[in-house]
Amino acid sequence: MLTTLKNAFRVKEIRQRVLYTLGMLVIIRLASQLPVPGVNRDYFANWFAQQTGDAFNLFDAFTGGSFLSMSVIALNITPYITSSIIMQLLTIAIPKLEEMQKDGEEGRKKIAEFTRYVTVGLALIESVAMAIGFGRSGYLTNYNALSVITVVVTLTAGSAVLMWLGERITEKGIGNGISIVLVINIISRLPEDLSTLYQQFIAGQSVPAKAVLAAVIILAIIVAMVVFVILLQDAERKIPVQYSRKLQGRKQVGGQSTHIPLKVNTGGVIPVIFAQSLMQTPVIVASLMGKGNGNGIGSKILKGLSQSNWCSPSEPVYSIGLVIYIALIIAFAYFYTSITFNPLEIANNMKKQGGFIPGIRPGKPTSEYLNRILTYIVFIGAVGLAFVAFLPIFFSGVFNANISFGGTSIIIIVGVVIETIKQIESQMLVRYYKGFLND
Repeated sequence: MLTTLKNAFRVKEIRQRVLYTLGMLVIIRLASQLPVPGVNRDYFANWFAQQTGDAFNLFDAFTGGSFLSMSVIALNITPYITSSIIMQLLTIAIPKLEEMQKDGEEGRKKIAEFTRYVTVGLALIESVAMAIGFGRSGYLTNYNALSVITVVVTLTAGSAVLMWLGERITEKGIGNGISIVLVINIISRLPEDLSTLYQQFIAGQSVPAKAVLAAVIILAIIVAMVVFVILLQDAERKIPVQYSRKLQGRKQVGGQSTHIPLKVNTGGVIPVIFAQSLMQTPVIVASLMGKGNGNGIGSKILKGLSQSNWCSPSEPVYSIGLVIYIALIIAFAYFYTSITFNPLEIANNMKKQGGFIPGIRPGKPTSEYLNRILTYIVFIGAVGLAFVAFLPIFFSGVFNANISFGGTSIIIIVGVVIETIKQIESQMLVRYYKGFLND
């Protein structure tokens, strides 16, 4: 990775793209410090600190702290992420959108345009809900129509501008603009999380040896998780494919061997985000409505849905929520794979092109074979995802390590870094071929 970056900086065009990306990220981090007009930020920070659950921790991590500080980009790119997931699901459900996706570059541009519209719509809905909901509780210095409109316009515009900046990074920077914005937001929370770990497990130790041991254990766990996620993200099962030789004119074409790469973690971080969203939405709604603090059955259910109560030695009954969470991750991994990977379509395309898997008949037997292999490897990937998501929750519950940085964050960071490095390498390769052809 370091060699790739070093070689990239030697190329003027790529160096300019990297510097352009860094400039955009600086602008984004500065925008996260600009307050929304008319919002009592101290009052909001106090309210956030009083939340007993961790329903907003993931959201605040994704926004890089801009939600907690109620900046102009408090919504950040979360509306865009939600919009992208919605459009991806609709592409499978609506044949017209599926045709657009298969229509090449023009079709993808139309889907991207629809994604922008949905993003602005979601940002508008979320900003209205926040302005009215928080305004009634006293988080606006003056709760009136003008203040609500100002907050709604500011938050919606901030999310739209951030989406535009992410697209500029994709176009003029090193690519993966939205993903890079998300990663820089998560990384911006790392110093605070590391400081929390230091104060809790290292600084408070009276014996120096215990402090050193704690530091080594924390570092070893972080490194082990990163290595495991890298292996999980890169792992794939290669299905060999052989193409028959065809006679075209006087030449024989085809006959080459290739493979179908089936990734072990086909869904990436999406199953974890789906599962967390489903578990945390009731908790977030209850927190905004001021509910869930009693001793009734509803309050106990909400406590079971909150990650902050899982793996707690004093209240093990609430860890049932963790079991449900892991089951949801595995279920969503299969669900997401089923809507993004169609074995029957691949088998039919192979058959049309004269391709076959050695030892497997073309057509339906090939589809059934791919389905069996996919079912097996998706389970392995889902269990790996569940383990990465579980480990930080375990340490948080047993050792009370209260940090926003978790398994989801590690998966996102590792995945985006690997993809970005591949992007840079591909840009260097394209430049090499251009130079070779020009010579």
